[in-house]
Amino acid sequence: MDRIKCLIIGSGPAGYTAAIYAGRANLSPVLYCGLQTGGQLTTTTIVENFPGYPDGVDANQMMMDLQKQAKRFGADIRDGIITKADFSSRPFKLTTDRGVELEADSVIVATGASAKYLGLADEEKYKGEGVSACATCDGFFYRKKVVAVVGGGDTACEEASYLAGLCKKVYMIVRKPYLRASDIMKKRVAEAENIEILFETNTVGLYGENGLEGAHVVYRKGEPDEKKYDLPIDGFFLAIGHKPNTEVFSGQLELDAQGYIVTKGKTTHTSVEGVFAAGDCADPHYQQAVVAAATGAEAALDANEYLQTL
Repeated sequence: MDRIKCLIIGSGPAGYTAAIYAGRANLSPVLYCGLQTGGQLTTTTIVENFPGYPDGVDANQMMMDLQKQAKRFGADIRDGIITKADFSSRPFKLTTDRGVELEADSVIVATGASAKYLGLADEEKYKGEGVSACATCDGFFYRKKVVAVVGGGDTACEEASYLAGLCKKVYMIVRKPYLRASDIMKKRVAEAENIEILFETNTVGLYGENGLEGAHVVYRKGEPDEKKYDLPIDGFFLAIGHKPNTEVFSGQLELDAQGYIVTKGKTTHTSVEGVFAAGDCADPHYQQAVVAAATGAEAALDANEYLQTL
């Protein structure tokens, strides 16, 4: 059985940064890439808000650069998904999707989170060409344009407010006849002159020849006064939440009600000594590449400190 000193699960900014730091600390890290090599950042196109790239950088190129840097410091990067984890005894025991059994003295979980989508076939079709799940990542490309934000909670209001500062017009497409958001967020949206809320409205499709040109929407779906119409827009932003990729750790680590890994204080320590969490899988709030990278560094430093006690 493969015995690993520091096992890193996930290959987004958090995972690769953890590998860079762990490699430099001579921890001989082994990193399993997971479902999406490079993490959810690779579903976007250009990254303009990561420090050090004044002209922006292709998201896939940036993740390849991080991977190359991790390899330079000795990280063993492997394809594969961890499908089973047993943290009840030491060394920790894990299994990959290919049935490979691993033993690890320390584990850094950096499995990220996945944006929730409506489930429309068109979302996939226009992903990166008008459809986005991150206003702070992609909003800049829609300056002076017309966009729509789907959702009625705090996240949706926050995204709409952010986009209102950049875009000519922002529609909020809200399924319910009210906003679920906190009063302060409702007030912010109400005060923005270029935000229009479309209550009791569902998106049933998207259209466009060269990239996204609009959304097919339905007002009061299934009711006698149902009304179908097309809404011309340049950008379609999903803000219905994220789902942390932590199912495999259920029952092994303490998770919050949404499934995010709970860490102790300002550290990356989880409920199990020797297991650390970094990036979006433990962050329901910020969910930015630069923040994930920072917690990856913290996790590697915490893991190194822990391993010195063994």
